[in-house]
Amino acid sequence: MSLLDSIRSPRDLKRLPPDQVLELAAEIRSFLVAEVAKTGGHLGPNLGVVELTLAMHRVFDSPKDPFVFDTGHQSYVHKLITGRQDFSHLRERGGIAGYPRRSESEHDIVESSHASSSLSWADGISRAFRLNGQSHRTVVAVVGDGALTGGMTWEALNNISHDNDRRLIIVVNDNGRSYEATIGGMARFLNSVRTRREYRRLHETSRAAADRFGSPARAVYRGLRGGMHGFLSRFTDNEALYSNLDIKYVGPVDGHDQQALEKALTQARDYGTPVIVHAITEKGHGFEPALRDQADQFHAVGRIDPTTGEPLDAASQQSWTSVFADELARLGDEDPRIVAITAAMLRPTGLHRFQQRHPERVFDVGIAEQHAVTSAAGLAYGGLHPVVALYATFVNRAFDQVLMDVALHRAGVTFVLDRAGVTGPDGPSHHGMWDLALLQVVPGIRIAAPRDAATLREELAEAVAVDDAPTVLRWPRGAVEPGVPAVVRLPDGVDVLRQAAAGSQDVLIVAVGAMAGVALEAAGLLESQGIGASVVDPRWVVPIASSVVDLSREHRLVVTIEDGVRVGGIGTRLRQDLRAADVDTAVTELGLPDQFLEHASRSQILADAGLTARAIAHDVIDQVIGTRLPQARPVEERSTVWDELER
Repeated sequence: MSLLDSIRSPRDLKRLPPDQVLELAAEIRSFLVAEVAKTGGHLGPNLGVVELTLAMHRVFDSPKDPFVFDTGHQSYVHKLITGRQDFSHLRERGGIAGYPRRSESEHDIVESSHASSSLSWADGISRAFRLNGQSHRTVVAVVGDGALTGGMTWEALNNISHDNDRRLIIVVNDNGRSYEATIGGMARFLNSVRTRREYRRLHETSRAAADRFGSPARAVYRGLRGGMHGFLSRFTDNEALYSNLDIKYVGPVDGHDQQALEKALTQARDYGTPVIVHAITEKGHGFEPALRDQADQFHAVGRIDPTTGEPLDAASQQSWTSVFADELARLGDEDPRIVAITAAMLRPTGLHRFQQRHPERVFDVGIAEQHAVTSAAGLAYGGLHPVVALYATFVNRAFDQVLMDVALHRAGVTFVLDRAGVTGPDGPSHHGMWDLALLQVVPGIRIAAPRDAATLREELAEAVAVDDAPTVLRWPRGAVEPGVPAVVRLPDGVDVLRQAAAGSQDVLIVAVGAMAGVALEAAGLLESQGIGASVVDPRWVVPIASSVVDLSREHRLVVTIEDGVRVGGIGTRLRQDLRAADVDTAVTELGLPDQFLEHASRSQILADAGLTARAIAHDVIDQVIGTRLPQARPVEERSTVWDELER
């Protein structure tokens, strides 16, 4: 029986002697590499917090002392220690989530995986404990140095430092990275601590001793670490960035030295006031392929070879992100006004290729979406055209800035929203399903949803040509859809993808972006049942094109299909525009429910929402039969229609 098998709760961990804790850390790293290699997931961040998580559970008493993980992607070790060791279906339907989930364990407190919010949570929880007479409970927040670039962190620190009569530990997990290297003044300060000659010399000496004598000689290693910690504290305490916040500071401490970590956390706990513990860790620690990866140190991986780290699922199709990356770089070559902004996600959003050609025209603002958007408004005022590239889920964080700083000032800013709609394995907080409903209420905004690579290129060029209003492009995660040709492009830019025969214009299907493929398939099923179906791709879904209104008037039923939330979605907007134009055609709005959707594959979630060709055809047939459209089969043939569709 392995040590890991014997750990079913934090109580089991507390009983281990120090030498077995070191063995357990090694077992956990081997387990993470082997298991995450099979399913994919956030490997690098979790390899970097093994000792830190073990130390937290040995010093504190979860869940009495709640742990709050900023973003939560580094909580795999925490899950292992709290009784969740079946990783066979990690981030898959029926398996454990990739982020903390309250439904999984009482040890999981905060589920949101948006960065820089942990300190505000910790502030609120610790205040509640004090007011409820539970001053014996300590709140522990783990925040990465990347999350310290977010303004919400500093708002929280300002309030945490206001009163010191509560037990709150802020663990700064400093690995110099968010997705990639952390940027900005905060990063420069922390890097100055990591690269001081004294720290480097003692770090190398102690590491060499450990390598020479092996794990049994950890006493030597720990002794050197303790000396380094004491030495460093003498010259960093007075210079600590946090000193003016009136918060006690402990560190820096080696985040891979178990004894030093436990000592630092115990010291912080015993103060009984807010304390910052500065732990220096290494993302991907212990796994050489991750350490060699200069891009993101295996921040998130698909299925990989556990020995070499090489991907097992080679991409056979071009991704939406790569199409955008190439096209923006090309447009940037032609137009010197185009600049790009990323919120700590240069490579994931595809801006790295633009940076390779135009490094002086790319601005990484850190995990600070609000700042990114308002800064873009300023760049537009200065005569440039900013392209702000975000995951769709993160534009939610900057809605006020889109509304009041960009739209109100009629600034020409293009927002590129990657991973829009259903993303799949990352779960509720990462689905990009609210962007259409949120953004379409912004006055003057124009929103495009490309259906394939060709329309992405077209619409991006059209977007950056608009200098008096915000423009948005959004697409899903994964491989770009195969080319979907249009039968005809109407004068206002709407593409007709399928045209019902004259006299059989029963149903008009309005497809939003990547839903064009399923719309065409559903139209084919309807045609096979004698129901005439046309399919259009508006390309620019907001504002509603006049030709879509005209086509709706010519059909007996309109069906909108979008991979965004139905409430306030594109279907709702079309219904309102039809009513304003005195068009009485019935509208069926198909999309995602207004619920937090669990982690599963994209195809599973879309099927649950009824966004498959067969489900759409069934839904339409129900309505067609109910309204007895002239071209539809009679009511008595309803069961036959369903049977044929099932086949």
